[in-house]
Amino acid sequence: MLRPSPFNRICAFLAVLSAGFAAPAMAASEPGTRLVSCGSQSCLLVHGHRDSAEAAIRINGHAVAVDGRRAWQVRLPLGTLREWSEPFARTVDVAVVDLDMDEATISRATLPIGLLGHVAELDTLIVTDH
Repeated sequence: MLRPSPFNRICAFLAVLSAGFAAPAMAASEPGTRLVSCGSQSCLLVHGHRDSAEAAIRINGHAVAVDGRRAWQVRLPLGTLREWSEPFARTVDVAVVDLDMDEATISRATLPIGLLGHVAELDTLIVTDH
């Protein structure tokens, strides 16, 4: 049976150690969005992470009730999203408001392509293979 050399063991140890240091940076991710079904209608699911479970979440300046603690999510009906957003918007502003320190961290979450745009009626769509 072959034994790994001390050099290989040290390299493996350093790789595991560096992955451990990178984990906290990856945990603080930007908020994300996706289109989901909410019963008979469609909703925008907005999700993200916050440092404190007591921090308030605001979407486009409106306070929302979220599910979850530090990892949170909220479903917004598309009608509500249209009321809160500019026409043809491509992003929503997500603010995490730390109530203890009275400060907010604002991020932009990208909307699914064409979500708030007008739908054009197409007579014909031609797709060719090159």
